[in-house]
Amino acid sequence: GSQEQQEIPGPSSSSWYSPSDSSRPSTPGSTTTNAPRPSDFSQSQSSYGQVVSPSEAVAIIHLLKDRSVDELRKLLSDKDSYNQFLLSLDQVKIQNNLRDELRKGTLQLARENQEKEPRILELRNQCRIIRTTELAAAQEKLNELQRQKEENLKFYSPSTRLQKLQDSMNKIEEESETLHKQLLEKEIDLNVFLQKHKKLRAVYHRQALVHLAAKSSSG
Repeated sequence: GSQEQQEIPGPSSSSWYSPSDSSRPSTPGSTTTNAPRPSDFSQSQSSYGQVVSPSEAVAIIHLLKDRSVDELRKLLSDKDSYNQFLLSLDQVKIQNNLRDELRKGTLQLARENQEKEPRILELRNQCRIIRTTELAAAQEKLNELQRQKEENLKFYSPSTRLQKLQDSMNKIEEESETLHKQLLEKEIDLNVFLQKHKKLRAVYHRQALVHLAAKSSSG
């Protein structure tokens, strides 16, 4: 009887997990133990850095209530036993399964990205070829079209058109002078001179009217 009344020494201070005095069993022969309260578990953190909720603490206490004093002492003093018990909990199993699934998904994405690397390099090379060949040819064609556009704009500009009309009128004047010389030198017949001269003068006066109208509108 005196031996049953002796207190059981708790785990040493160097143990990995030390409980509070209220959660330590008092005698080896007792069938019930002073189990930790749910609030004690809710205030502690698991090895995963998560706070245990009161409902989870109650579930954990339910798992511990039928264990013997030696088993409880071993859980409190032995790190491996505590880890083994921790990994057997449903909440921890769920977290571990989620972690494993995320890890597998990440590895799968990494493998898929690695498998796509040759295709990415191929597309990159194709883009480089396009830039150095097809793009260069397209740029050259664009420059040629731009040059043609500038020439057309210059050709059809009002000042250019006026200058062309003036040049044409000057040419007709020269042709008329040539006809007069031919007539004076009797190189052509009078009837031929009149037909050619009349035609030249009609063209000249028509161009002169157009030149005058264009010059007046631009002024």
